[in-house]
Amino acid sequence: MNLRKAEEGKEYIIKSIETDDEELDAFLFSLGCYSGEAITVVRHMKRGCIVAIKDARYNIDDQLAEAIVI
Repeated sequence: MNLRKAEEGKEYIIKSIETDDEELDAFLFSLGCYSGEAITVVRHMKRGCIVAIKDARYNIDDQLAEAIVI
């Protein structure tokens, strides 16, 4: 299951990041988004969602949300 299908307010553990783009992988890693890390979908929006990783919130688009497997 990816973040687009996640329930708002529930904490999940990231299983993997499914992308072939190394820059995108590095960007997500810099945000603290990597396997084994907890992530929470704060709110779903039309073209993305707001997620909480560690003590920060980020607005990510649908492409990123679908690449993050929980």
